[in-house]
Amino acid sequence: MNKAYIALGTNIEPRQQHLEKAIKLLVQKENIELISLSSIYETAPVGYTDQAHFLNMVLEIETSLYPEKLLDVCQAIETQLGRERTIRFGPRTIDLDILLYNDENRTSERLSLPHPRMGERGFVLIPLKEIAPNLIFPVTGKPITELVNDLPEQDKKDIHLWKKAE
Repeated sequence: MNKAYIALGTNIEPRQQHLEKAIKLLVQKENIELISLSSIYETAPVGYTDQAHFLNMVLEIETSLYPEKLLDVCQAIETQLGRERTIRFGPRTIDLDILLYNDENRTSERLSLPHPRMGERGFVLIPLKEIAPNLIFPVTGKPITELVNDLPEQDKKDIHLWKKAE
């Protein structure tokens, strides 16, 4: 089995229901097993800032799917939940990003592993640290905890625990 970490984000209401539906659809797949999930964090938007705050979380899964097939599943869930790609970094019902897949460090036409911006995004690193603090980021060789500690305070100030994992 392969280990992967997936980030979820939403800022169109009902935000919590979008997260719950995405998780349910993901784990309904027979070749995906949920190992752990972070708490939900409310975060200010990054990039395009004229939009509502996001709810973000990270899942750890095990899967027999290859990375591109896992990407297909994630994108199908986004489509099923009404995701529209109109504004880059804009509002969305749900976003599922594969952050890490085993220790792979590669780029294809459709997928970059690890996710290209995850090492500088507090809204991804903070929930990831909650469920995998000792995980090593393959690009730098540093543990996730260290990456979170190295984030500028400005990048951490708008990330707040919204709801504890159940």
